[in-house]
Amino acid sequence: MKRFLMILLSAVLVMAALGGCDKKEEETVIRLGGLKGPTSMGMVKLLDDAEKGKTESKIEFTMAAAADELTPKFLKGEMDILAVPVNLASVLYNNSEGAVRFAAVNTLGVLYIVEKGGTTVNSVADLKGKTIYATGKGTTPEYALRYLLGENGLDPDKDVTIEWKSEPTEVAAVLGQEAEGVAMLPQPFVTVAMGQVEGLKVALDLTEEWEKLDNGTRFITAGLVVRKEFAEKYPKQLAKFLEEYKASTEYLNANVTEGAALVEKYGIVKAAVAEKAIPACNVVYLDGDEMKTAVDGYLNILFEANPKAVGGKLPGSDFYLGS
Repeated sequence: MKRFLMILLSAVLVMAALGGCDKKEEETVIRLGGLKGPTSMGMVKLLDDAEKGKTESKIEFTMAAAADELTPKFLKGEMDILAVPVNLASVLYNNSEGAVRFAAVNTLGVLYIVEKGGTTVNSVADLKGKTIYATGKGTTPEYALRYLLGENGLDPDKDVTIEWKSEPTEVAAVLGQEAEGVAMLPQPFVTVAMGQVEGLKVALDLTEEWEKLDNGTRFITAGLVVRKEFAEKYPKQLAKFLEEYKASTEYLNANVTEGAALVEKYGIVKAAVAEKAIPACNVVYLDGDEMKTAVDGYLNILFEANPKAVGGKLPGSDFYLGS
């Protein structure tokens, strides 16, 4: 009898252990945040599908005009995943002592050189002697511009004059008043400005100019960050979310008209503007080693320009999801 009870107890323990292995992950609603602009365009199909109950992911979405509306909540654990500028992802990692993981690149470069009244700018070197109107002083657009000028043999402080404005609308206003002019603008403001300023055209795609350097880095605007705690607690749901997010970016690029309507639905920009801007917004999905190589190289360039741009130091290897 005693032996029988021992065998029965062993069987119960084995079954309990097996049951523990098969224990289902607790379902949760993913609290997702995005910024009003290209960095959120890739998710609009996913948001629409989730709203209609067509996705496995259950999503609670918050759109913001500025990152500081989202990041405090994220760091306090009140949001789970954010689409933010890549340098901000590094800052969040450093400020949280490594409690943040970078999951995927979702937007490459969105900066362009536009020109009015001439066809004189066909390369970065052609900017020599020009006055460039731009926004983003002290942030990544300035560092990117200065880097590209330097890599093309120009001294940013001597060979060009950069006049910084606070908003893209100010840049467009200046160009509208002048017979000729050169500016650096991000999408979708490039598309908006071209509709407002007669004779304005795109002279250079700075993402393409960056690729021409063939230096092993890529020009990146933004990506997805997830709280480490969330990633560890809900790995299956995070993996499914990323799979559905990737499909959403692919849908946007393959169905521009329909995607533009969704971009307007979620308050990013009007559909008419979005339809023209989407092909130039470089919405992508990069993960794994491709993501790590691209982000490492870009953050190194920003760090060399100004360590504060990445939070004072480069993130550790555990910055990347799955590392």
